[in-house]
Amino acid sequence: MLVGTNCGFSVCATNLSERMDYERMNELPKKLFANPVWHALQSKHRNFAICAGDACRYAADVVPFAAINAPGVEPTLQLQSLFEPGESAWIIGEEYTVVPGLVRGETLECLQMVLPDSVCAPDTEIGIVKLSNTNADEMVALTTLAFPGFFRQRTCEMGSYYGVRSPVGELIAMGGERLKLDGFTEISAVCTHPSFRGRGLAAAIIWQVVRKHRNEGVVSWLHVASANRRAAELYLRMGFEEIRKVTLHRASRELLRSIQIQLP
Repeated sequence: MLVGTNCGFSVCATNLSERMDYERMNELPKKLFANPVWHALQSKHRNFAICAGDACRYAADVVPFAAINAPGVEPTLQLQSLFEPGESAWIIGEEYTVVPGLVRGETLECLQMVLPDSVCAPDTEIGIVKLSNTNADEMVALTTLAFPGFFRQRTCEMGSYYGVRSPVGELIAMGGERLKLDGFTEISAVCTHPSFRGRGLAAAIIWQVVRKHRNEGVVSWLHVASANRRAAELYLRMGFEEIRKVTLHRASRELLRSIQIQLP
């Protein structure tokens, strides 16, 4: 069983540096979070970055996210060069430059939420276990029930992941860390098997991740699809606050067209 509470910075900070730290723990600065994939790949996740000029991406078996430094034809063409024909990835941003050969697909509106430092993580009696890449297959299988395609074979390498097992050893709930920026770590892949919902498993895992973040002095934040009201309401009850809405665009590189030659 993993337990513990760490409330981090004091709300009653009196000097300027302490007040600035407290304010940082309660916001997601737009200069970073309008384009968090780019900033993650330029900082904490630099080891995952596949780059071409002003474009970068994660490997396909890590997570389907890519980014450009700023909208424009040249960065978008550089991004296209990082995709295999027929491959797609999600790009966060309000603007989207259309270039030949890169097809714009569906969009997904998400909320960015942050947990204020004044919210303390409660203890839990639920048994939580640490997960690793040896558990990748069952982690992919469980997340596919909730959000197919987002969690890949190497997603678990992006941070720490935790889970809950049934009495017979089946992974029935999980969650962990995804995008990492300087001072900010995203909580992600929180899901529970449909047969075990309503038991507080997801919340227990979230609090475990939050305790880790408080010990490290980083801010806990997350993305949740705007349409997923059940999840959003859980986060609000836990004390998370909605900061802004962002749009994810699915971009795909066109398949190469075959050239048919008619013999005389």
